[in-house]
Amino acid sequence: MNTIKEIRQMKRFLTTVLTVILTIVLFVGAAAGFFLYRKYKPSKEQVNENEWYQANGDETAVFLDNELVEGTKGRYIDGQTYLQLDWVNEAVNERFYWDAGNSQLLYTLPDQIVYADAETLGSSGKPLFVEQDGAVWLLSSLVSAYTNVRIEMFDTDNVHRAFVDTSWEPQQLAVVKKNSALRIRGGVKSAMITEVPSGSEVIVLEKLENWSRIRTEDGQVGYLSNRHLKETEMKTLVSTFVEPEYTSISMDEPVVLVWHQVTNRSANQAMESLLSNTKGVNVIAPTWFMLTDNQGNYESLADKNYVDRAHAMGLQVWAVLDNFNKGENVQSEVLFASTAARKKLTESLMQDAKTYGFDGINLDIEGIKASAGPHYVQFIRELSIDCRKVGLVLSIDSYVPAAYSAFYNWAEQGRVADYVVMMGYDEHYAGGEAGSVASIGYERQGIADLLKQVPKEKIISAIPFYTRIWKEDASGTTSQSMGIANAKAWVETNQIELYWQDELGQYYGELEKDGAKYEIWMEEERSLALKMQLIKDNDLAGVACWRLGFEPADVWDTVKLP
Repeated sequence: MNTIKEIRQMKRFLTTVLTVILTIVLFVGAAAGFFLYRKYKPSKEQVNENEWYQANGDETAVFLDNELVEGTKGRYIDGQTYLQLDWVNEAVNERFYWDAGNSQLLYTLPDQIVYADAETLGSSGKPLFVEQDGAVWLLSSLVSAYTNVRIEMFDTDNVHRAFVDTSWEPQQLAVVKKNSALRIRGGVKSAMITEVPSGSEVIVLEKLENWSRIRTEDGQVGYLSNRHLKETEMKTLVSTFVEPEYTSISMDEPVVLVWHQVTNRSANQAMESLLSNTKGVNVIAPTWFMLTDNQGNYESLADKNYVDRAHAMGLQVWAVLDNFNKGENVQSEVLFASTAARKKLTESLMQDAKTYGFDGINLDIEGIKASAGPHYVQFIRELSIDCRKVGLVLSIDSYVPAAYSAFYNWAEQGRVADYVVMMGYDEHYAGGEAGSVASIGYERQGIADLLKQVPKEKIISAIPFYTRIWKEDASGTTSQSMGIANAKAWVETNQIELYWQDELGQYYGELEKDGAKYEIWMEEERSLALKMQLIKDNDLAGVACWRLGFEPADVWDTVKLP
């Protein structure tokens, strides 16, 4: 039995233990509370706006569809916002063309070319463009006048900002319930951009679980807590911009075009005899005009009598202009960059069209440098104006789409020209590896890629009436181009056995002779029939054939369109 003294000692011990436990609990609770306070206490850190928007002084931060454009800025010049021409061309409107030789700006519409120089002023009384620091800057109102965009400028804060919006989808609006910090990311620990006042209306760009990315009335983009937002309505956007209409000429039947290689005037006389083996041809394209220099001059083999005879046979004549038959001194990057040369070339072609009475112009400009691409496309735009005015068909011969030749800009060709002719051959070419000139896979992929950029109603698929005989010996690999008729004769003479290759859609044969290996991927009726089926399956505008005279007569039973 415990004594009174022992009981008192036990009570004191228990009291001490309870006090220690209570102290520990209070300490842990205080520590947890402090931790939670530190964890969830909203940050009051303010971002440096110049660093956040990557712009200082007269630089203007540019937002494209509410995303800050990295590496490109606008300029705030004399109270106006200017956008860099190169960026405008790449991002929103490629038709602003800079003529560096004359320091002038050109804009090509379906029926005219608009010119501006350094003295040309906009409605604001400010220059339409400014040259500074090796770049050209376009007045923002000029860009919006010719482009289906909305441009809004904010020039009253520490950082100038320009918003360029290309989307016309409805916008979700919301009202801010209380003064709220706009943050660079979702979460109270993110740095603040600014404070958004209660009652402000904002555009909800993206709604997340707890936060929304928004754009404020004064042109700030960041994140607000969903608890502070009250959604109101969807705002319908209506564009008043009128897109220019590029009218096109379209034949009322599928195009069956054949190129007629004319190397001298007397060759014009062979047209009827060469056509006598054909069936269904409705367009003949003689290679008449050959560029000779960088000033827009060309050698001509045109013949009015040829046109009259072709018309009498029910054929249209599309005269070809090329840059390689007499082009030793032609630098396309120089020729097409000259506004004067482009104008001279266009005027000469229009005069020849009037003199000789042909129905169209077929541009066959090959092997140009990437630096010439924008200038060549500008020439196509300008030439299309005059062709449109007088009713001339404008067709453009183009490579099978590939990344290395994207500067030919097939999409723009398809908008301004009447037809884009895909040259579906030279898959393997002289000087390269041995292989098929035009396998069915090459043709199929080319059509599929071009259809992503050009309407089917404007695509003519060009097929080869030739193949290559490849020779490999100790000195390397060489090839000889040979028309179908001669290639068949070569195969027969050398008694070569041909094997059909399904994956290529062609016959293949080889020969060992005199220490050399010869190979041929044969182009003939069966392989051409596969290519013609592609044209029909994709409902393309027609077929073009290189070239007249290479083919046996029975090929035309295959090369026909309904």
